[in-house]
Amino acid sequence: MVLEMRVLQADEWDALYDHLELAFGGVLDSSETRELFRSLTEVERSLAVWDGQTCVGSASAFSFRLSVPGGAPVPAAGVTMVGVAPTHRRRGILTSLMRRQLDDVRAGGEPLAVLTASEPAIYGRFGYGIAAHELSLDIDTDRAGLSVPPDTDALRLRIVDPAKALGDCERVYAELVARRPGMPARQPGWERLPLLDPEADREGASRLMCVVAERPDGEVVGYARYRVKPDWDAAGARGTVTVRALDALDPAAAAALWRYLFGIDLTSTLRAGRRPVDDPVLHLLRDARRARPSTADSLHVRLVDLPAALRARGYGAALDVVLDVEDAFCPWNAGRWRLVSAGPGGAVSCVRTEDPADLALTARELGAAYLGGVALTSLAGAGLVRELRPGTLAAASRAFAGDVAPWLPHGF
Repeated sequence: MVLEMRVLQADEWDALYDHLELAFGGVLDSSETRELFRSLTEVERSLAVWDGQTCVGSASAFSFRLSVPGGAPVPAAGVTMVGVAPTHRRRGILTSLMRRQLDDVRAGGEPLAVLTASEPAIYGRFGYGIAAHELSLDIDTDRAGLSVPPDTDALRLRIVDPAKALGDCERVYAELVARRPGMPARQPGWERLPLLDPEADREGASRLMCVVAERPDGEVVGYARYRVKPDWDAAGARGTVTVRALDALDPAAAAALWRYLFGIDLTSTLRAGRRPVDDPVLHLLRDARRARPSTADSLHVRLVDLPAALRARGYGAALDVVLDVEDAFCPWNAGRWRLVSAGPGGAVSCVRTEDPADLALTARELGAAYLGGVALTSLAGAGLVRELRPGTLAAASRAFAGDVAPWLPHGF
């Protein structure tokens, strides 16, 4: 039977989601999760491949605005719901979906596409580079110890209902978006994602709880959402606190929230995943080894409109460099581009040129370096960026670098 790719119709959504659950192992999502993503899915941006009446492949996109170094949030396609049925592998379905999707993203005027990958090795061949990583902590709170700034005690902590505190928490999150690359500015409806709390996903832990940090005037300047899982052995209580989110506008608020989580009665372990790799909590710990830190890839970035994407971000130093870019999957990006920046806050231009190239790299490496968390010099050390004119690599690497590590605080 001939396979057919088409834009999803609203009444086909359940068939697509059934296909995705099968493609990702057959474990059924909770009804709450399924209903939330039904409401968030942009059907007109969802592609499905059909074998008769059966959905055997899919790729969708959310309309995001993503924070970038030194610039306003940039329109980006949040690529999601990508999967091919195990019965239909090795037929070119994924490549066809990626081809159509990136063509559509370009036509829609979004300079970037971003995704998180269940299998990171897949997407490099489509020009996606790993631009952000995430930190996981498994802290022995009895032995790690915590030191806090002297003004921490000036804040008031208050346990609140997560839903009732949502407005204050979203205001804190929105202010942080401008401070750190890689964070999506939450569009309407996405504020429901942090509150998703199906009982089946708790694994014996409590319902989702929330604590906020307030200044003396009552302004909320930070919050943490968490669960507690009681446990006991012959020596006594050894429960676990699992941190779902912790965001704060200043060091004192962050320290107050971490100290609160460290001090929850009847617990001895604190687990926190999906944290920025430069999370300041690492410097609050007296013994960081007791946090058992580990990292993993997080946000993958694809420059769809190369000159528009490079013009949209800021640069930490003045720059005048000619990039020779290889991009087989999006050939409109291939060739030599002159990137000029006046430095922090200054004008940026990126135009085609016939001038000799200074650096040679692929679109994947540009995607990896785009948010400022992966150094061009590091990529060059792996042989992925070639310096063609001496001195240009170090200068370009300094200009691309960000002040803080990029961070994706939640999946999509």
